[in-house]
Amino acid sequence: MTRDSEGLSDPKAMRALAHPARLLILNRLGVEGSATATEVAEIAGITPSAASYHLRMLAKYGFVEDAPPRGDGRERLWKAVGGRLSVGVLPEDQPEVRAAKVTLMTAFRREANEEADRALSRVDQESEEWRDATVFSRTRLRVSAQELVRVYEEIEKLIEPYEAQRRSEQDAPEGARVAEVQVNLFPVAKRVVPGLPTEDHDAV
Repeated sequence: MTRDSEGLSDPKAMRALAHPARLLILNRLGVEGSATATEVAEIAGITPSAASYHLRMLAKYGFVEDAPPRGDGRERLWKAVGGRLSVGVLPEDQPEVRAAKVTLMTAFRREANEEADRALSRVDQESEEWRDATVFSRTRLRVSAQELVRVYEEIEKLIEPYEAQRRSEQDAPEGARVAEVQVNLFPVAKRVVPGLPTEDHDAV
């Protein structure tokens, strides 16, 4: 897995990050800033001691680090390192690297799907303004591989100024909330055609 343009390539780091609790912890630190093990434990639904372990594992692979202390400095604070994480399969990947990337991408997709499902389950509780702003959309494109890359680059340019890690609450307009953009660009894989059903519908 790689970080932004650098990309992640260490199988151990990718497998370490693929843990659901660690993804939740890293997302919490990235969006809301530094926190203690107890604070991230509440988000992940785990004990503070388990959160401390996961934070140490994330620190081991460079995803988090110690943050400046607050107050009397008796609590250890952690912060996320770097910006957005991205991972992609490359032709030259060794089998171990490819397997780790697939594991991590699967974890990313699972978390993203859960986030979207939560939003959809409570969309009727949102204000009219936020309901109108909520969109679940799929669009089929006819593009070359190079064009698909350009589509992604344009999307990145569009959303970059609004990223929660870059834009503080003070810089955002009144009423701003944390929202999520999920981008999936991929060539459509050929679907196995099931064929016509038999006429004997009652056959066991």
